[in-house]
Amino acid sequence: MEKNWWKESIVYQIYPRSFYDSNGDGIGDLKGITKKLDYLKELGIDVIWLSPVYQSPNDDNGYDISDYKRIMDEFGTMDDWETLLDEIHQRGMKLMMDLVVNHTSDEHEWFQESRKSKDNPYRDYYIWRPGKNGKEPNNWRSSFGGSAWEYDEHTDEYYLHLFSKKQPDLNWENPKLRQEIYEMMRWWLDKGIDGFRMDVINLISKVPGLPDGDLKPGETYASGSKFYRNGPRIHEFLQEMNREVLSKYDIMTVGEMPGVDVEEAKKYTGYERNELQMVFTFEHMGLDSGKNGKWDLKPLALTDLKENLSKWQKGLHGTGWNSLYWNNHDQPRIVSRFGNDQEYRVESAKMLATALHMLQGTPYIYQGEEFGMTNVRFPSIKDYRDIETLNMYHEKVVEENANHNQVMESIYVKSRDNGRTPFQWNDQPSSGFTTGEPWIKVNPNYKEINADKAVNDENSIFHYYRQLIRLRKQHPIIVYGDYQLILPDHDQIFAYLRTYKKEKLLVITNFSAKSVVFQIPENIEFCSKKQLISNYKKEDIPHVNNLTLNPYEAIVYLGE
Repeated sequence: MEKNWWKESIVYQIYPRSFYDSNGDGIGDLKGITKKLDYLKELGIDVIWLSPVYQSPNDDNGYDISDYKRIMDEFGTMDDWETLLDEIHQRGMKLMMDLVVNHTSDEHEWFQESRKSKDNPYRDYYIWRPGKNGKEPNNWRSSFGGSAWEYDEHTDEYYLHLFSKKQPDLNWENPKLRQEIYEMMRWWLDKGIDGFRMDVINLISKVPGLPDGDLKPGETYASGSKFYRNGPRIHEFLQEMNREVLSKYDIMTVGEMPGVDVEEAKKYTGYERNELQMVFTFEHMGLDSGKNGKWDLKPLALTDLKENLSKWQKGLHGTGWNSLYWNNHDQPRIVSRFGNDQEYRVESAKMLATALHMLQGTPYIYQGEEFGMTNVRFPSIKDYRDIETLNMYHEKVVEENANHNQVMESIYVKSRDNGRTPFQWNDQPSSGFTTGEPWIKVNPNYKEINADKAVNDENSIFHYYRQLIRLRKQHPIIVYGDYQLILPDHDQIFAYLRTYKKEKLLVITNFSAKSVVFQIPENIEFCSKKQLISNYKKEDIPHVNNLTLNPYEAIVYLGE
């Protein structure tokens, strides 16, 4: 297997609005990030993925871009950004920018021109259609609720928006539009950035004709996802992007891809395919959702998680590359989700980190994950800011008269705002995030859970993450070894074996609040040489059979 720097890197995602506010306006900014780079250097990460900082009216917190070559006023200036890039590089780290090119803001100059007339040169930069029988061109539902079409009176046509109505979809069928995007990408790469994380990039190719989706009983709008996820020209577009832009630079690329499966991912990340290096799959993030989607809560079955992670580990081994993540700005906090954020917060956060970081792939850490930030339970819907959450609440409670308390419980568990509350730096007012009024409330537990406390406690989650990062640098087996699941049907233990050359790595984790005995199966040959890491103080033992695991215990052995 070819060795590459991006396979051996650890990525840290910064959601700038919530990271650190340097000027007291309640909004995180670029100068704030620059001031905190030494903290990230101490953690040991290699690459910073910066969520969008481009000019935006902020309908979807920066994922609605009105100017790709300007910095959002709230975040600072281009000079601030260039200083940040320089300071990151001086510390031996890299910067990956967020690329949002499935859609723009409706305030982007292209769209402003596009809506002026049907014969405007920019008209075909977007997807416009006449109505059908006095209604929308098709029955697709937006990801944020309601129709995926918005009527524009001026030209008597509708434009497509798979997300907010202020996020019109770009028309990738138009070669001129594609060239504009490639020129913009080169502009940023020539400034010295080290890669792109690509937002919902597998949605850019739509099936011609935009057919209706299958309506379920009682629904007004249907999912059209089978007509725009992994569409007919997606690989052609990405190969063109690679040929014209990506292949000319030594960079990291990862594509966010809702609905991608292993077989599709092999095409996107295959070494001979010349598309992207990694994808973000959503499959493991849907395992605690019922048949009615994200807000339909169900408990995680560990056997489902093991089966899914194993499928990706096996499926991409030797052919593509995995991205490893538990958290990001669109997901709730993992320690609250798959761990135990009360009695065993520290133990379960360390266990979850171990289970993920010992897999093959490039690990992604989301801000605050490294010291165990948790979900939040705001008392009122008025405390929430996320457009998806607010739209869902309105649709369910206001329009459909659903039970307020039940809907709030779904929000407490799954809202994207769980991952967007301000970074908890210390126990000072507003958690040290700002001297002003934060744009969204701080989680009330910040006095107990904060970075300052974690950095000063050698047994903290923070220092455990540092240890995991160091081990990945020291042991090629963690990066490049193959993978074998152990005890697939066990509903408490997630254990697996990694093998590389003559070395073996045995990873054992307990996903429950109960003690459990680990017995190594007879068909697994493993002789332990030393214990690499454990989240409990445990003596190193030469044999690993009949091992009693404490609640949420994780232990890793190196052997042969």
